[in-house]
Amino acid sequence: MASAPSKLYADDVSLLVVLLDTNPFFWSSFSLPFSKFLSHVLSFLNSILLLNQFNQVVVIATGCNSCDYIYDSSSATNTDAESGRMPALCSDLLRKLDEFVTRDQHLGEKDSLGPPTSSLLSGSLSMALCYIQKVFRSGPLHPQPRILCLQGSTDGPEQYVAIMNAIFSAQRSMVPIDSCFMGSNNSAFLQQASYITGGVYQKPQQLDGLFQYLSTVFATDLHSRTFLRLPKSVGVDFRASCFCHKRTIDMGYICSVCLSIFCKHHKKCSTCGSVFGQPQSDVPSASNVK
Repeated sequence: MASAPSKLYADDVSLLVVLLDTNPFFWSSFSLPFSKFLSHVLSFLNSILLLNQFNQVVVIATGCNSCDYIYDSSSATNTDAESGRMPALCSDLLRKLDEFVTRDQHLGEKDSLGPPTSSLLSGSLSMALCYIQKVFRSGPLHPQPRILCLQGSTDGPEQYVAIMNAIFSAQRSMVPIDSCFMGSNNSAFLQQASYITGGVYQKPQQLDGLFQYLSTVFATDLHSRTFLRLPKSVGVDFRASCFCHKRTIDMGYICSVCLSIFCKHHKKCSTCGSVFGQPQSDVPSASNVK
């Protein structure tokens, strides 16, 4: 397996790409208000920037219909010492976040099929990996990258293929995907993402202390994690979603050519066009032929 470039600033310098879930369907019914959630996140981001002057933070907003970059501490407008910290971090990020939420809701109103209830996690993961690859190719020195998913909405089975492709891409680039899931049930996609890439999956029990969870579990750099006992994934849900009905299944049919998964037997693969044979139960036995 090809490894990622290893020329870094230092062992404790981090590039943290945060995927921020802005799904209004989730936050409107959640016990923790979105404004209070943002206050925890902003304090956490500021602490990351204060831990090391070379640390870099990138925030990607994950909506129901689109994704976008809303903050980059290394951009030209954030190069001086003050603009990369509070309160400039808050004002710049909140302004772009408000613009993004308005734009994302407007895109949902144009959709004749109605807005989806799950967030576009596959899109934000792809954008995070693209940014990290750009950093890898920018020069001989770069911080150690990792991705943090702050997710609350349920998994979208229709995104299964795209999310798994992003997970395997992160694994190949040796980029850990950390997950802080705040929904009622666990996220199978994020459990698999953290397990496969060597990241940390955490479901906070006391949301009022969200900043404590973020600062003690997800603020540590990759080098320091070797000396700590961080939470480990227990009971990871490895079930896949079928390509035909986008449902999570326990058993199914797999195309031997492209590895597409189906919950029922089909005569032809809808992905690559390969022709399938009869299922084993439908093939007549030798005694029946006689």
